[in-house]
Parts: sequence; structure tokens; C-alpha cells
Amino acid sequence: MKLSMVGTGYVGLVTGVCLANTGNDVVCLDVIEEKVEKMRRGECPIYEPGLTEMMRKNIDAGRLRFTTDAREAHRDADMIFICVGTPSDERGHTDLRYIESAADAIAEILIELGPQQKPKTVVVKSTVPVGTSNFVQDRIREKVGPDIPFDIGNNPEFLKEGDAIRDFVKPDRVVCGVENDRVAHQFRRLYEPFVRNGHPIFTMAIRSSEMVKYASNNFLATKISFINEMANLCEAYGSDINEVRTGMCSDSRIGHEFLYPGLGYGGSCFPKDTQACIMMGDKAGVPIDLSRAVHDVNQKQRELFFKKIAGHFEKSGGLGGKKLAFWGLAFKPRTDDIREAPALSLVSMALSQGAACVGFDPVAAVNASKEIGPGLQIASDMYEAAGGADALVISTDWDEFKSPDFGRLKESMNAPMVFDGRNLYRVEQMRELGFGYVSVGRQAVGLA
Repeated sequence: MKLSMVGTGYVGLVTGVCLANTGNDVVCLDVIEEKVEKMRRGECPIYEPGLTEMMRKNIDAGRLRFTTDAREAHRDADMIFICVGTPSDERGHTDLRYIESAADAIAEILIELGPQQKPKTVVVKSTVPVGTSNFVQDRIREKVGPDIPFDIGNNPEFLKEGDAIRDFVKPDRVVCGVENDRVAHQFRRLYEPFVRNGHPIFTMAIRSSEMVKYASNNFLATKISFINEMANLCEAYGSDINEVRTGMCSDSRIGHEFLYPGLGYGGSCFPKDTQACIMMGDKAGVPIDLSRAVHDVNQKQRELFFKKIAGHFEKSGGLGGKKLAFWGLAFKPRTDDIREAPALSLVSMALSQGAACVGFDPVAAVNASKEIGPGLQIASDMYEAAGGADALVISTDWDEFKSPDFGRLKESMNAPMVFDGRNLYRVEQMRELGFGYVSVGRQAVGLA
């Protein structure tokens, strides 16, 4: 099939590359000329394991192209996928300006091609509030008139950053919102190569398809906030959240996924989608109290953890003039995405109290430095970051942080104090090694 992707962010680029890899002819459209030129040279603008190699392979095969020209992208396309950003505004409401711009550009091409064209399918793949796909349909129809044929569809993505290619090529399910059999057939033809593992392609009403994404992400966010709330309760009563989690998650009705205590969720999906559900509830007059509580618990989690850090230094005059090292700046491992990253919240709070902050992250350091500014010093490796630090804060669970050289670490630090927001180490282990150790949902270890 001939496909076009509007937007080459995380969703658009991964989708375009993976669909090209199964033999489709894909054109990716972006408005930034410099970015398009880099992609034409095979330079991937985002960090995602395996994506660069797959992108170059399909460019070389002639199945994947990049352009800033909407006419070139859409003219021959059977399906046009809108994959633009839908950020939250200052109220937590979804900003649809990029969706509207994409719809208007598509309408111009449809008008130019005229009523004799074969119907194109416009697919909203961006995560959007329920009703947005029909809004796009109405907006295009208003501009092109009644005689120019096109169909609308919705196709939410379920890609985890760091595992996006695997999620795309071996999905748990594919969800497609459709209004007619023609579009349903197109989706099945497009995605059949990816569901030979027996997992389903669901075709359903468009508004149900839109809601599936929000319901899924909101539920996973709820699990994260729940386990963090239980972790706080464990600390108060002397329980160990790791032991509690093991006993709880052995129940087959509960399972283990997304029930790891820590600093809370971040990234581009969970914070935005939880707030979008709250917004949709407010607009419809339907109280969404649980989602509101999930969001509040998540935001408070990083504040509670920072209080542990600040509290440790109260007897020595506070954080002013102290050096904090941060291991991990991305919101999760295997990505350079810093959106809503707990680490950046902690760094900002520490800087506001006069601490000197130095950070290390395998891939997200440049993005974090741009976001925070000169207040955050960037180290070239994890031990350099910890050198001379009064405390180490672990905020992202990259693999290289899980088994460090503790002797080297202790020797390099000004004081052997670790605040572990990801529970990477055993409490007894840290006590035996002579570290002060504070984690999440477990009892703290004082300095030996």
C-alpha cells in the first residue's frame, strides 16, 4: 500500500519505518527542513533501539522517503496517517492545533485532486480526546465539499519508548476505529503481517477506538500510583514494599506489570492522557475522581522523595552549597525522552534550594541540559558525576546503574549517601557496604 505519515516524531517515524519494512511505500512528512534532510541521510532524530538500522535499510530499498511537501506526501497515498503531537496546555487540556493544521493541509490536496480521485483514508493515529477523529472528518468535509470522496479512521498506538519496534511488529492487539467495511479491510491488510502470533486486530466504532487508548493508559497509571501509595504506607509502618509486592502480585488476578514502586510515571503519555481523561470528564459533567487522584498521587510522589533528600541535610545547614549527583535523567531507560521526567523535577527542586547538581544519563544528557540550563552540570560517566558528591540520587533504572563498583563509588563521594528512587539495591547490602541508603517503601539505612 501507499502510505503517508504526517509528523516524524516518535509515533510517526516508528510507524512509518515499521510499515515500510513490510513492503509498503511510505512517505513521511515534516515541516522542519533540517530534520527532513537529516532523515534523508539516514540520521534518526530520536533514540530508539534498532530504529536507525531499520530506517536506513528501508531508505536504501526505496520504500521510505521524507519530504516537507504535503502534495508529494499525500498525492498517491491510499492512507494518510496523522501522527502529530497533541500536548497538554497549562490547564491540562489537549492542544489540537497540529491536528487542525494537518487536516487543513490534507483538505487542500483533496481539493486539488478533485472528485474523480480514488477515496483516500485519513487515519488519526495521534492520541486525541474522544470525538476528535469525527471533528477532523467534519473539518475536511467542510473544506472539500460533498463531492470529493474520503474516509476517516482511528488507529491508536501502544508503543513503549525503548521497546517501540518490538511493540509494533509483535503487538498484543491492533485497535482500529472504522465507519465502513472498506476501511476495515484496509486496516486488516495493513496489519496482518504483524499478528501472525495470533493476537487480534479489533475493528470497532471510532469513538470506542479513541477511548481504548485513554482507558489503557489511565489504568496503567493507576497501578503505578497505587503501588507508590502502598510504598509510602509501608515506610510508615515498617513494612518492606518489595516483600509486600511479591506477596500481592503472586495473585493471578493482579499480576506483576506496572506495580513497581518508585518516583512515579513520566514521559509523553501517562501524564498527558490522565489529564485528558480528567478534562473529558469535566467537559461532560462526569466526575473523574479516581483519575484526578492518580495524577495527584503521582505529582506528590516526587515531592515526597525530595523531602527525604532535603531532610537528610537539615542538620548540616540544608542543601545550600551541597553537591548532588543524579544517575539518570530520562523518564525511563532506553530512551532520551525527558518529558515529565521525575529526575528533572528533583533537579529543579534541588537547584531552588541552592544545591549544585551534576547528572549523567547514557542518552538523555543533552536533552536534560537544554531543558534545565546551566544549573545542571553534565558528567561524561556515572563515576565522574558521583565524584565529590554529598549524595547520589538514582532517578532512572538504566542497566549500568544496577551493579556498580561500590568501592569506587564510596571512595569517590564526599559522603556515601544514596537516595535510590528505583529500589535498585538490597537494603542489607547497602548497610554492609557502609552506605547511607534511602529508597521507596523500605526502611532507611543510616550512615555507618
